[in-house]
Amino acid sequence: MKRTVSYILLLLLSCSQAIAQHSDWKEESVANKEERMKWWRDGRFGMFIHWGLYALPARHEWVQSREKIDHETYRKNYFDLFNPDLYNPTEWARAAKEAGMKYVVLTAKHHEGFCLWDSKTTDFNAAKTPYGKDLIKPFVDACKAEGLKVGFYFSMIDWSNPDFTIDSNHPLRDNQEARAKNGRKDMGKFRQYLKDQVRELLTNYGTIDLLFWDFSYPGKDGKSNKDWDSEGLIKLARELQPNIIMNDRLDMYDHAWGWDYKTPEQFMPNKWPEYKGQRVPWETCQTFSGSWGYHRDENTWKSNNQLIAMLIEVVSKGGNLLLNVGPTARGNFDARATDRLAAIGDWMKFNSKAIYGCTEAPADFERPDNCLLTYNPETKRLYVHLLQYPYKTLYLPNFKGKVKYAQFLHDNSEIKYTSRSGAEPGGHMTITAGENDLIVDLPVVRPQVEIPVIELVLN
Repeated sequence: MKRTVSYILLLLLSCSQAIAQHSDWKEESVANKEERMKWWRDGRFGMFIHWGLYALPARHEWVQSREKIDHETYRKNYFDLFNPDLYNPTEWARAAKEAGMKYVVLTAKHHEGFCLWDSKTTDFNAAKTPYGKDLIKPFVDACKAEGLKVGFYFSMIDWSNPDFTIDSNHPLRDNQEARAKNGRKDMGKFRQYLKDQVRELLTNYGTIDLLFWDFSYPGKDGKSNKDWDSEGLIKLARELQPNIIMNDRLDMYDHAWGWDYKTPEQFMPNKWPEYKGQRVPWETCQTFSGSWGYHRDENTWKSNNQLIAMLIEVVSKGGNLLLNVGPTARGNFDARATDRLAAIGDWMKFNSKAIYGCTEAPADFERPDNCLLTYNPETKRLYVHLLQYPYKTLYLPNFKGKVKYAQFLHDNSEIKYTSRSGAEPGGHMTITAGENDLIVDLPVVRPQVEIPVIELVLN
């Protein structure tokens, strides 16, 4: 009898410990969120890299789905030709750093299922191609050598896996014969496959700072958190890398521990994004052109001015920008990308103080015409980004009494300002403004900066 009671007590104790352990990781992920996300909030600017077999056809990373190519044909067409002889991750990392980026996120695996690492879960990986090596380890090492934080993009979608059921995004979505085989597929086995791959990525490469999950599409003919076992994936990631940051694409919005930041894609929010009425951390991922992977013939590339203005606008709304590069099949960044990265780097070299550690300006600072504002709450400095350089005079509405000193950020040269609400009778050459406005006297010739920035030292 005593043995039975002891056994029951031991069993109850084990169960209570298991329950406590089950909940602890969730509570800890919420409790330490602010601390582990500080570097990300301060950095504001990162590089996305989309690279896979789709660099060979070079006509969009969704080419397999768009052209409804089955896995066997896709593999036959491209797998044995993948040999990126120009791959030099040190050059990638240096380009990111020189552009002013603070972190880099690489597509370890996209929807096609091709793994950039030597995965034990599948032979559909870089080490089995003519290239014959793991691509991720040298990438991680190169980023860390340049002082960059490292992130992995990981697709839950996997068109190469035989147990992944055909759905609305699948290349074989219109193939009824293929759809009829869904009943024989084992999504439970597929979920374990995902976990095994995540375990490899978060175990074999040291500290990984960010995990970009992609993506859930709940509803008819879609897939949601139950299909991925999103809770299991998050739990595994937290156990292996307790300080990792994760995005919101696992369909776990109702759980505070289920995501760290929102990810609006390919558009600019009109204001700081919210969830349930509360502002949340956010990052917009954007491309140079209309494609994420290398697209040889895509011609809607954004100008240098558009890209720099995009970065400023994101920060002015309290967010981060993750700007994408699609390397070629030989493993290099093409000239269109390197030219734009260099232009952003030229601007960031002198104006990064208006980006790093900055956020939306306090509500009592009204945005001047044709300008964007960013604000550093630690230094209490306000940055006025002149999107359209004005002729001679810039009006700062209701700034009177708030500014101690003004200077151009690129060279720290002083800018004079005053406040005048009236003019002498007949004083038709006297600049006037509102009672509480500041009148900033600018040189007529625009500084040789893509977007000039005025730094205001506040009272």
